Amino acid sequence: MPHTQNLLLDSLSPEDLALLRPHLKLLRVEQRKVLFEAGAGVHTAYFPLTAIISLVVGLLNGETVEAAMVGCDGVVAASPALDGKTSLSKGVVQLSGDLLVCDAAALKAAALQSETLLSVLIRHEQTLFAQAQQSAACMANHHIEARLCRWLLRARDLARSDTLLFTQEYLAEMLGVRRTSVTTVAHTLQRAGMIQYARGKIHFLDVQAVQDTACECYEAVKSHHELLLGHNRRPSS
Repeated sequence: MPHTQNLLLDSLSPEDLALLRPHLKLLRVEQRKVLFEAGAGVHTAYFPLTAIISLVVGLLNGETVEAAMVGCDGVVAASPALDGKTSLSKGVVQLSGDLLVCDAAALKAAALQSETLLSVLIRHEQTLFAQAQQSAACMANHHIEARLCRWLLRARDLARSDTLLFTQEYLAEMLGVRRTSVTTVAHTLQRAGMIQYARGKIHFLDVQAVQDTACECYEAVKSHHELLLGHNRRPSS
């Protein structure tokens, strides 16, 4: 497994990757699959390859809001796997694709054998915390148009594609807004020639214009990854 397609795994030393390699298994997951529930025990860690995972927070009224998005740049459920406790958020497949799964006990054993591996995992968890903080600030201060652009750009980076398959209902759910708000903004972006959106398929027409419209949170999240993990870049195809 010289190249895994997961930036975090590929950033590890050969020795650290060797500790994990025997325990990594390829799994295909479909959109909207729930990997784990908030408050439940976590027995598996997930290293996305082409899949994207959303960490979402549920409210009593049944609504959910995304706190963080993880794809080929990281790992999902490493922290609860390491301490053997529960996840504080729900893990949902945002975009179908492949990921590598690792038994929680095996991940913990490997981390305890290597300070460098443990350090990488801890720094990654810091990036998720920073992303969740940024999401909270974004929801409180930025307009839906800027937030949607920020979200789409992040998804584009992780999907490594200019075409994304998301319904308006799903986008509204992740952003914590009404579907009508997403519809209005999507039409505005389409009329401006930034995207093409039809039947749950979003295609980027002018990436630079979308970046110019996005709020500062898009670049902030990228900066957090670069500062803490040092492998922030748009993955090559």
